[in-house]
Amino acid sequence: MTTAPVSGLDPAIAARLKRNEAGLVAAIVQQHDTGEVLMLGWMDDEALHRTLTTGRGTFWSRSRQEYWVKGETSGHRQHVKEVRLDCDGDAVLVSVDQEGPACHTGTRTCFDDGLLS
Repeated sequence: MTTAPVSGLDPAIAARLKRNEAGLVAAIVQQHDTGEVLMLGWMDDEALHRTLTTGRGTFWSRSRQEYWVKGETSGHRQHVKEVRLDCDGDAVLVSVDQEGPACHTGTRTCFDDGLLS
């Protein structure tokens, strides 16, 4: 995993990113036309660069210690429409057009379980 800015990532963006101790920023994934929050993933500079250049949601798997492209095996792809950096630089908002379920459990969103309603 890359913790220093990679050559393809805009230096101005890389400078604003506030990474955690593992070199990651939270990536909140949202359906672009409805605003529905679909999932939370983690990105380092390389995953963010790949997302920006390919238009496909690319993340760092903390458990497998490898990059993964959403939908690469399931077919439930994310077509990235926009990526925004939050005001503190410690999270990105990835607006996508989601094909099929976003959650690995087969549900539309990873946020199905309500704690307070």
